[in-house]
Amino acid sequence: MNIKLVLKLVGRVLLLEAAALALPLAVALLYRETPVPFLLSIAIVAAVGFGLSALPAQPKFFTREGFATVGLIWICTGLVGALPFLFSGWFATPMDAIFESCSGFTTTGSTILPEIEALPKGILFWRAFTHWLGGMGVLVLATAIVPKLGIRSHYLTQAETPGPVFSKLVPKQSQTSKILYTMYFALTALEVVCLKLAGMPLYDALIHSFSTAGTGGFSNRNASVGAYDSVAIDIIITVFMLLFSINFAVYFLILTKKWREALASDELRFFLGVVAGATALLTISNLGVYSGLGESLRYTVFQVAAIISTTGFGTADFVLWPQFSQMILILLMFCGASAGSTGGGMKCSRVLLLLRGIRREVHHITHPRSVEVVKLDGKLVSEATLHSLLVFLGAYVGTIFAAALIISLDGCSFAVSFSAALTCVSNVGPGLEAIGPSGNFAAFSTLSKGVMSLCMIVGRLEIFPILVLLSPSTWRRV
Repeated sequence: MNIKLVLKLVGRVLLLEAAALALPLAVALLYRETPVPFLLSIAIVAAVGFGLSALPAQPKFFTREGFATVGLIWICTGLVGALPFLFSGWFATPMDAIFESCSGFTTTGSTILPEIEALPKGILFWRAFTHWLGGMGVLVLATAIVPKLGIRSHYLTQAETPGPVFSKLVPKQSQTSKILYTMYFALTALEVVCLKLAGMPLYDALIHSFSTAGTGGFSNRNASVGAYDSVAIDIIITVFMLLFSINFAVYFLILTKKWREALASDELRFFLGVVAGATALLTISNLGVYSGLGESLRYTVFQVAAIISTTGFGTADFVLWPQFSQMILILLMFCGASAGSTGGGMKCSRVLLLLRGIRREVHHITHPRSVEVVKLDGKLVSEATLHSLLVFLGAYVGTIFAAALIISLDGCSFAVSFSAALTCVSNVGPGLEAIGPSGNFAAFSTLSKGVMSLCMIVGRLEIFPILVLLSPSTWRRV
């Protein structure tokens, strides 16, 4: 393990984080709030970043270093991102600040804050901006801004990019990162404009656009998007939650005028089919909750988009919905968004491959001599990929139940313990009962908050970078 190079890369990313803190600092100054939390944070993060980035290191970098670096960078990013929260005095304990920071960068959106609107605007801006920074990936940002890292950067982005298969849009990873962030920035800016035209204040539009783009869910209002009680705002955010849930490779194909390939995406059609099916079932199921079909459809489609995209915004308290509706939302939390998007969950491509794998096994049992292959987008899926899918599924479910077991030590009900673990690993945000859209995570113990913070990072990186980081064999010299 090339430890010095790993730490050097961590230092470079911390320098980028220190630079990012300048934006909420400017917001704090604009609203005449104290800049001290951000000035102190910038000084500390920059000092540590400069120290680590100055380490002399040999450019020997392989898959093991890539996975360990990604895991360590995300843990460090969450820890130092908590400094403004801690210095602001609005968070009771360091663990609360770390929980909020990890929830932000991993785009989970779970919060320990019972009263959001009382916080300074600079702190709320940083809180939402962490969603935007973490949505596309901090390593993707690093390779876009600092392409000459002195290593093969695809080892980093391979470990950070969500989905069962890693691929680049163009041959050079730095160019791929620039293309991704160009599209990401353009969609974010478009949402800001749309929300402003719909009557939302510019500051609020920025907050909600950052959160939508990262599919995170932090709002500057206690009642989330429901506070605006606007059909136009609901529709705009619903559309953009779904847009950011689609693989960005599809947008690249559209930009390069490969419309047929884009529309032929199996994952895209599966994702849209799940959204349509869940919306139809929930709209009918919720008719007894709302006054009519139109009202039921309005709140249902927003919540379906919020959960499957793992954004977690709320316009309705789905804890009050029928049990059938809540069960569908739980299934959507498992499913999640598309691979290559900013959303969390298992990813639709994995669910689709799993279903096709099950179909193949059933067909093989009934027709033992037949030979059937699993395909995605018309391409053969290797047995190695299918094997890794099953390993991932086992690790994913195992992580959720292990975390739920620890959280249950707080004396929570099964619904709270399980949904808390699920929502953190899937990076969704709200859970059931006390941690629903109208609740928060403040009542959990320090141990549970620590476990959930780690679960957020584990889920965002899809488990294995953290497992590699924690494995003793990773740090042995070969």
